[in-house]
Amino acid sequence: MLKDLFIGMSQNKILNALAQKYGFKLGAQSVVAGTNIKEMIESVKELNTQGISATIDNLGEFVSDKQEAIAAKEQIIEVIEAIHDNHVDAHISLKATQLGLDIDYNFCLANLREIVAKANELNIFINFDMEDYSHLQPSFDLLDELSKDYSNIGTVIQSYFYQSEENIQKHKDYRLRIVKGAYKEPMEVAYQDKKDIDENFIKLIESHLLHGKFTSIATHDHHIINHVKKFVNEHNIAKDKFEFQMLYGFRKDLQFELAKEGYNFCTYVPFGTDWYGYFMRRLAERPQNLNLMVKQVFNKKTNTMIGIGAGAFILGRLSKKK
Repeated sequence: MLKDLFIGMSQNKILNALAQKYGFKLGAQSVVAGTNIKEMIESVKELNTQGISATIDNLGEFVSDKQEAIAAKEQIIEVIEAIHDNHVDAHISLKATQLGLDIDYNFCLANLREIVAKANELNIFINFDMEDYSHLQPSFDLLDELSKDYSNIGTVIQSYFYQSEENIQKHKDYRLRIVKGAYKEPMEVAYQDKKDIDENFIKLIESHLLHGKFTSIATHDHHIINHVKKFVNEHNIAKDKFEFQMLYGFRKDLQFELAKEGYNFCTYVPFGTDWYGYFMRRLAERPQNLNLMVKQVFNKKTNTMIGIGAGAFILGRLSKKK
C-alpha cells in the first residue's frame, strides 16, 4: 500500500507543481544536488574530494513536447561540457522519454546520437536509465542502435522483471547498472514479492560480475553490499571490475566508508527543478529510504510536505471512487 501511495504521488501533476514551487525551501536540497548546473558541479566536486565519482541525472521524463525534449538535450550537452571543463569525475545518466521517446522514436534517436557523440568526443560515459515496462524494449533498441557507432554507453537492468536474466546475458558486453526497479509493474511481467526481487537482484549481480564488462551495484542495503564483498573475494574479482552506487543524500556515512575501504563508489546525483517524480519513486522503491531521510536529511517542514502530499493523494483516490 505504501509503495502504491508513493507511485501515485509521483504521477500527481498538482503535487509535482507544488513541489517544484516550494520543495527546495522545505529541504529537498538534501536529496537533489541543486536546480542548476553550477550548483550541481559544486556538489560533485565535494563528492570527488571524498574519492567518490558521480553519475549525473538532469531530472525530467515522459516529455510530450518536441521543444521541451530539445531543451533537455541541449542542457545535457551543457552538463557534459561542464564535466569536462571543470575536470570532475562524473558521467551522465539519462532517460529516453525526456528526449522524446514518447513523441517519435527517430526523433529521440537523433537527440541521443547528438548527446552520445559529444560525450564520446570528451571521453565521457553515458548511461541509459531504464524506465517502466512499456519503454523497456524501445530503450534497448536505442542502445543497440547507437552501440554500432559508439562504445561509451551502457544501461540498467531491473531485477523485478522476469526477463532480466535474459537481458543481462544479451547485454553482458555493456557496462551495466543493476537495480531492483522503481516503477509499479503488473505481475504478468514483474516479480511482486520483495524476496523474489532481492534473490534475482543478487543472481544478476553475480552473473555480471563473473561474465560481464563492468558492474555498477546500486543498493543502500548493507546486507547485499556485504554479500557482494564476500562474493568478489571468493572469486578473486578485481575492484576495478565493479563499483557500488547509492543516491545523493542517502546513507552518506556508508558511502564514505566504502570509498575509504578502497571500493569504487559512484553517487547518483540528480539536479534540476523537475525532481518530484524521482523523489517519490525512491520512496516507493524502498520505503526504508523514508526512514533514512527522516534520520539524516528531513526537518519538520519536509515531513509536513510529505504528509500533506499523502493526504491530498488519498483524498483524490477517495473522491474518484465516489
